[in-house]
Amino acid sequence: MDDDLLDLYRRASEWTVSKVAVAATKLDAATPCDDWDARTLMNHMLETQRYFVGAARGEDVAPPSPTPPEIVSDDPVADFEHARAATLSTFGESGVIERTGPSLGIAFSDQLLHGWDLAKSTGQDATMPEGLPEAAYEMIHGRFTEEQRKGVFKPEIAVPPTASAQDRLLAYTGRDPLTA
Repeated sequence: MDDDLLDLYRRASEWTVSKVAVAATKLDAATPCDDWDARTLMNHMLETQRYFVGAARGEDVAPPSPTPPEIVSDDPVADFEHARAATLSTFGESGVIERTGPSLGIAFSDQLLHGWDLAKSTGQDATMPEGLPEAAYEMIHGRFTEEQRKGVFKPEIAVPPTASAQDRLLAYTGRDPLTA
């Protein structure tokens, strides 16, 4: 399972990094994340990755803030490649995934969902790589109470039972796959 989680994160973060290059030219673009433009979203994504890496290393790190600090440099692609490499390296160390519980699964889901946010907000293809929406949905669906969802996700949106795995994942996290 550990290698599977690493592979899921590797694939999701690679896809997300591919969206960063275009998003870096459209930093003022509005995103599906309330009141966040692409720059703020990317700052949040980098802060979140730093949090997961620091926590996995046993460092005293604060969880991501609702108002992320300015982390994105003049080279957002390099910023994301560096954060991706640090996450893969840290969680690839022996025993880290076992010790950190669901952290890497959450980091994977976060990368995938926010990669979609970036892609949608900057006019890119937002089709998630095959197998990733199913894995993320399985990891997070039903794991949050309504109280826990507040501040993490918007209210769930109803989709038909025939909806794709990507649409079910988006709807569960409060993203409308039909109008977004």
